[in-house]
Amino acid sequence: MSFSQGISGLNVAAANLDVIGNNIANSGTIGFKSAAATFQDVYAGSRIGLGAAVSGVVQNFTQGSVQTSTRPLDVAILNGDGFFRLASASGEVMYSRNGQFTRDKDGYIVNASGLRLTGFGVSANGTINGGTPTALQVQTSSMNPNATTRIEAEFNLDSRSTVPTATPFSANDSATYNYSNALGPIYDSLGNPHELGAFFVKTGANTWDVYGTADGAALNGGAALTSLTFDNNGNMTAPAGGTLNIAGLNFTNGSAPLNMAVNLSGTTQFGNVNEVNRLTQDGFTSGTLTSFSINEDGTITGKYSNEQSKLLGQVVLSSFANVNGLEPKGENVWAETLASGQPLTGRPGAGTKQGSLASGALESSNVDLTSELVNLIVAQRSYQANAQTVKTQDQVMQTLMNIR
Repeated sequence: MSFSQGISGLNVAAANLDVIGNNIANSGTIGFKSAAATFQDVYAGSRIGLGAAVSGVVQNFTQGSVQTSTRPLDVAILNGDGFFRLASASGEVMYSRNGQFTRDKDGYIVNASGLRLTGFGVSANGTINGGTPTALQVQTSSMNPNATTRIEAEFNLDSRSTVPTATPFSANDSATYNYSNALGPIYDSLGNPHELGAFFVKTGANTWDVYGTADGAALNGGAALTSLTFDNNGNMTAPAGGTLNIAGLNFTNGSAPLNMAVNLSGTTQFGNVNEVNRLTQDGFTSGTLTSFSINEDGTITGKYSNEQSKLLGQVVLSSFANVNGLEPKGENVWAETLASGQPLTGRPGAGTKQGSLASGALESSNVDLTSELVNLIVAQRSYQANAQTVKTQDQVMQTLMNIR
């Protein structure tokens, strides 16, 4: 006669209740993965078992539902089994599905425990570095200005226009030209804006001269910068390549001389109003970081006060051959073990094993409360039944003790 079966049953039922209780307690924990206790029977050289034992606790790593958020640093992993790769200041690496991040005083992207999100940095030429992931740091330094070097402009010049009779050309006399339009603002090497104007003067049936001004001052000594020629279908045939160059443009503010290529390719001479169809330039003033976002492929894009954007880094994700081999460390993180295998770390994206990212979203706990409450009832009954086994054994023992 033994109490071991009932006691072991009480122990495994209590362990099962602990697991279920932990699942229920974490039903609102972002990125939490539910668990289930597994059991095994116990025999010791006898056909009558000695009860049961807990063989392990297995976690369910299926994806939880995704909920929206208003924070750009709330990030969810979609359609993949990847984990965020986090590192402590000392270099210890952990893994998590909880995408609730903030930025600390040094610009690092961190979780609630201060672990830093890792990924690839950006090289000096603005491309993503590869190699070993490092802690991602969003620098708050200003974006340097960029001097204008190229302007893309496309116009239609009205073929119905007549050759002006008033000469010579003067930007201050509209009778000396047919059409004018700003090509700016353009920017010097210090980020100062300047107004660049283009003036078109018809000189023949299919020819036009182009003049220019910078901050109201005539360019090229007041002479034409170039001449445009069109064929009978209104398409521009000259200058070759459609480009005119403006070199050595000096401003009295300490900036470097400005050299620009103005590409007029696509400019036409049709019987329609004078208008600009396309106008872009590559210069900008300095700017401060106003916001940043994490994209589907993990790239971090910063937006600046000068209406420019810049690549700031890329988040990486890690996956494992055996996720149940990971060691739960609490605080929503797991650690790599020999049983889990080495992490497979790569860039996120649609169709990858690790999955893609969604900014402004979070992965909820995958605990099914309905199932857990049913499991709770079953575990409670199991505990009661095993307690009854112990009670019955006690009664039998008492009966034997009363035999005289």
